[in-house]
Amino acid sequence: MIRSLSGTVVHSLDPDITLDVRGVGYGIFATGHTCASATTGEVLQLHIYMHVREQEISLYGFRSVSERTLFEHLISVSGIGPKAALGILNAADVSQISAAIINKDTSILTGVSGIGKKTAEKVIIELQGKVDAFSDADVAHATRDSSAVDALKSMGYSVGEARSALDGVDKDVVDVSERIKLALKSLGK
Repeated sequence: MIRSLSGTVVHSLDPDITLDVRGVGYGIFATGHTCASATTGEVLQLHIYMHVREQEISLYGFRSVSERTLFEHLISVSGIGPKAALGILNAADVSQISAAIINKDTSILTGVSGIGKKTAEKVIIELQGKVDAFSDADVAHATRDSSAVDALKSMGYSVGEARSALDGVDKDVVDVSERIKLALKSLGK
């Protein structure tokens, strides 16, 4: 089983990275953020999850062990495959997803293509107690942003657009309405 690869980035275009490890090019599925931050020629180490099916072996790469661990938890839930789990990790960072699971907030999960309310609730029920609790500040930030995402969704923005805009807002801004205003400015409204 492959658990880690370190090599030179040959190609990086969402959703995969080609990593040259001593002359062997590995195709690795990764989050959009990981793909975007990988530059050609850079030496990169990824924590790997190897998914084996009858007709295919796929590699999924993550920048941190906590990201890989959350991915493994997600795919342990019936109905969530590797592509859906990667989609969830594209929607938010590990602390936000974990906080959403702890707080039983389905908004991050239902914003991912192919995941409805019932599947999101199933993920939350099955992963209660399995995800790491983060600091109170991380949980408060994730809860605050969940409210802001809901508000931006009601204005017609997708969950991805809302989360991207909120990621650009300074973390020191704690007032939800102020975060929404600043996010709207970055969205051009």
